[in-house]
Amino acid sequence: MRKKDKHIKFREEILKLFHTKGYRATTMRDIAGQMEFEVANVYNYIESKQLLLQELLFEMVDIINTSLEDILDSSYSTLEKVKHIISLHCQIPAERPYQISLISNEWKNLEEEKMTEFLNAFKWHTDQITELIKKGMDEGIIRQAEPYIMTRTFLSCFNWLYTEYPARRKEINPIEIEKQISEFVLRSMFVEYY
Repeated sequence: MRKKDKHIKFREEILKLFHTKGYRATTMRDIAGQMEFEVANVYNYIESKQLLLQELLFEMVDIINTSLEDILDSSYSTLEKVKHIISLHCQIPAERPYQISLISNEWKNLEEEKMTEFLNAFKWHTDQITELIKKGMDEGIIRQAEPYIMTRTFLSCFNWLYTEYPARRKEINPIEIEKQISEFVLRSMFVEYY
């Protein structure tokens, strides 16, 4: 196996361990056991568990926020932007459920400075969606409601996906889930959606 392939496999296995055992409960011995090598060899791949957590979390945050920024900067209508944001929030958990699990569950294990950076990135994401919702309300196409509550409700629609995809991959069609979530969310948010 090539070095790059080994590094990718290493990251995938650690993500699975973090998902099943949790970051705190996963030891270097667990990681070595999963990879079938000595504990000392783990350090050929990572400097520390904390640095790996940071790398994995911020890689995912960057992907999500860059994608959101691209959608918001596009010339799409408000409705089309919301559709693309729904798609983004459905596709990423389907493609990277274990990294999304980190965002949902393990960010609390970041060191203080990195935790602040993470929370600021999350706040930026939430604020951008809130602003889009306000814009839709001003345009008269999104129902009038408290924008913050609508944003949090919108985002909570996707919280369960990262747990379902790994467990039920053969039973769940990500395209069908996206279609059904889109229909539900758009009919709930928009004044007229057919």
